[in-house]
Amino acid sequence: MINPLSPETLIQLADQYGTPLYVYHAEKIKDQYQRLKTAFGKTDAVFFYACKALTNINILRYIRNTGANVDCSSINEVRLALHAGFPPARILYTSNGIAFGEIEEAKQLGVIINIDSLSNLEKFGKKFGRDYPIGIRLRPNILAGGNMKISTGHDKSKFGIPVDQIAIILDVVRKYNMLIRDLHIHTGSEIEDADVFVKGIDILFEITHHFPDLEFIDLGGGFKVASKPGEKETDICLLAEKVGAGFAKHPYKNGKPLQIWFEPGKFLVSEAGFFLTRVNVLKETNAADFVSVDSGFNHLIRPMFYDAYHQIENISNPGAPLKNYAVVGNICETDTFAWDRSLNEVREGDYIVFRNAGAYGFEMSSNFNSRFKPAEVIVMEGKAHLIRKRDVFEDLLRNQVEVI
Repeated sequence: MINPLSPETLIQLADQYGTPLYVYHAEKIKDQYQRLKTAFGKTDAVFFYACKALTNINILRYIRNTGANVDCSSINEVRLALHAGFPPARILYTSNGIAFGEIEEAKQLGVIINIDSLSNLEKFGKKFGRDYPIGIRLRPNILAGGNMKISTGHDKSKFGIPVDQIAIILDVVRKYNMLIRDLHIHTGSEIEDADVFVKGIDILFEITHHFPDLEFIDLGGGFKVASKPGEKETDICLLAEKVGAGFAKHPYKNGKPLQIWFEPGKFLVSEAGFFLTRVNVLKETNAADFVSVDSGFNHLIRPMFYDAYHQIENISNPGAPLKNYAVVGNICETDTFAWDRSLNEVREGDYIVFRNAGAYGFEMSSNFNSRFKPAEVIVMEGKAHLIRKRDVFEDLLRNQVEVI
């Protein structure tokens, strides 16, 4: 049995499986799910894991076994969820600007469908009418989230049908007598303020009476995860209290109480993930002391793409004095993980760990610079299991067709 949180264990895993390496602590995922279930214990709430955060098939199966459902953003994620053993009734597919054929396939697979455009709503109604229940993704025109790159509900966002087009939506729904079971919004990621969700409830309940077949209200996800020591995260208990009060304030006029859906992704897996790297080179300059590790934004793109913060530690030299470093990658591109970061004195060969790396880490990785993608390991019940092999050279050639 090993402690997946100890530096000694992480070093052991890095020695065994090599670096770069993603390591996931299974029980942390379960703990996060139980936090949600406990907080919303007095509310009829259902949680769908937004699997775009991390789709390794073993992670999906583990989350299925916790009791959570799954939220998918593509038809291939739907296929992965089915392969992982989720029954169709526990799979939510929310389309985003996709070809209608993908929605047709989702219907054939029998999963829950949210439609996010008037065009596809019209096509679905014309072809299927009332034969298959669907949900509608609305854009609530709420600005929320850590920054514009991860805010999805504002008035310039591509996501959802603008709520101010409700008259057109209703024309389509009535024209084809469509069966609308849920209304969906998702305002962004890294949302700390619970009142953002309450505002979404207020907006949705202004129009719910137009949909007599409603059963669910889907408030999306985006719960903030603390990245820095002492940083605040979404107060889940306060959120549950305010959402419950919001639904009590707006009883559904057309029938039974509505179930509340959420789509946590990062919240479930981010803190469970560790990204292990090794120091290749130390480079002292007038600008900074650079720590160059054996990875880059080809493996962890969030700092460059989102300006995301990851706690970084030198786990090989924990008792050494602190110094300030720029932590950078080894690819031929600017790939700064952190600038002016305080670490225990770093030596070439030391292991550097990035915390909160479970969400959008491996999932957004690539073979840029023809570098291999890392291996993945899950630590479950104190035992480590390899769940994805590291790339080898043949993987770089796979699917290429040599004609010259």
